[in-house]
Amino acid sequence: MTSTRQPTGEFPAVDAPGIVSGGSASADAEYATRDGADNPGTTVKDGRAPTSYKVAPIIAVLVVSAFVMILNETLLSVALPTLMADLSITAVTAQWLSTGFMLTMAVVIPTTGFLMKRLSVRAVFITAMLLFLVGTAIAVAAPTFPVLLGARVVQAAGTAMVLPLLMTTILALVPITARGLVMGLVGVVISAAPALGPSISGFILEHWSWHYLFVMMLPIIVIALVIGLIFMRNYTEPEKVKLDVTSVILSAIGFGGVIYALASISQIVEGEARLVPLLVAGIGVLSLAVFANRQVRMHSRGKEPLLDLRPLKVRTFSVSVLVILLGFATMLGTVVALPLYMTGSLGMSTLDVGLAMLPGAAASGVLGPLVGALFDRVGPRPIVVPGAALMAIVCWLEVLLLDAESSQGLIVALNVPLGIGMAMVMTPLMALSLGALPRSLYGHGSAILNTLQQLAGALGTAVFIALLTLGSVLAVESGATAQAAQASGATWAFAFGGIMTTIAVVLAATLKNNPAEVEQTEQVAQTA
Repeated sequence: MTSTRQPTGEFPAVDAPGIVSGGSASADAEYATRDGADNPGTTVKDGRAPTSYKVAPIIAVLVVSAFVMILNETLLSVALPTLMADLSITAVTAQWLSTGFMLTMAVVIPTTGFLMKRLSVRAVFITAMLLFLVGTAIAVAAPTFPVLLGARVVQAAGTAMVLPLLMTTILALVPITARGLVMGLVGVVISAAPALGPSISGFILEHWSWHYLFVMMLPIIVIALVIGLIFMRNYTEPEKVKLDVTSVILSAIGFGGVIYALASISQIVEGEARLVPLLVAGIGVLSLAVFANRQVRMHSRGKEPLLDLRPLKVRTFSVSVLVILLGFATMLGTVVALPLYMTGSLGMSTLDVGLAMLPGAAASGVLGPLVGALFDRVGPRPIVVPGAALMAIVCWLEVLLLDAESSQGLIVALNVPLGIGMAMVMTPLMALSLGALPRSLYGHGSAILNTLQQLAGALGTAVFIALLTLGSVLAVESGATAQAAQASGATWAFAFGGIMTTIAVVLAATLKNNPAEVEQTEQVAQTA
């Protein structure tokens, strides 16, 4: 497989099975908009996918499935005290329900590039849905913590396969001029679903046991699976690529070790078990370095790497991903830290916490498709820069305004623009980053993005909680009350979010439209 670089810094079309060498991304997209529309029942050959045959139900079922799965990732954040009491476990043990989920995601996602080539799209979909369904069913009836943790691991394996499948499907089936609108739905999944987790969890825990957190998912996943079985078709041909077991092992040790270390930051700050997390972190970083070097060497020798790292050479992709990671880390950290602040400092119930978080999540969800449609018209920078700036302003206002006497109304007033800013950042950049790649690298680009998102989520969650804890301890030592100390710790966490989003603003200002998208948009404008 060979490729050359253009002066713009983007990849041209790459020689690959079924992709014509020397073509342009815009020509490829133009072909995709007209090919296969009248042949819905066949597997598409030559790497070119149909885009108008029953695309809506395929995208819809993937979006709904991914939404439920990502919602599941943060659903237990409010439920941890209840689980600790019911299962007789400590806070450190309970945290493994989230840490184990992220660890599994980080281990499985790097293999999805291989799975998307080796297996049919339909097979990947069915496997992912069945894994999540089985994991959820086990969680519903879980009598002990080990069983519940095992169920979460199985759920995470299914989630890790669905997210890259969703993004790759959109890139393959949706015309480039409508991609922003459809990616708006992905923005809902990525930004609104995690924010909705505490709201839904708070409502359910107010009325029922924690088992019903998983009960509510079962019918949705069953219906999605049935609809998917009816409409899902193979738009690519499986290739006989070999799995590099050594790369899988290095990836698992590397990403797993780093996430474990990040999840242990709070213990390190509190002076507990410092040696083991630091040792694991060192092993993880070293394994990732060896893993990356192996992927580059395999490609240079004409072998298929487990995770093709060439997308990182594309500036539009790498900068877009970095901004996404900064925003995602801030959002997920806020989703975890804000409920802790509201319950610990303000004494709010889980239901009130959920209600306070709901408007921000709703704003992000409603705005996602609208932002996507606007992106199709004006490009990324006029949307992403103000969105990142809005997130940064909110984070710094949280530092200045939130204290032990803040009202629920003030929290809602701050959380809504944070959700709006998140939608303005995530939706355009999801489309821009992956749209900058040639078709042959869609799967690997999606795997890179989703893997790094897990690292960013772990980083945001860990650092926010660690700073909240450290700030609270220092405030108590200075003579503050428990409520005031918790509020002080929260401002430390939100300051970290302010720093990250401020960096995101600077990076977003350097982004340019994908040349292929510019050309395609201009062609449409001329014919309109």
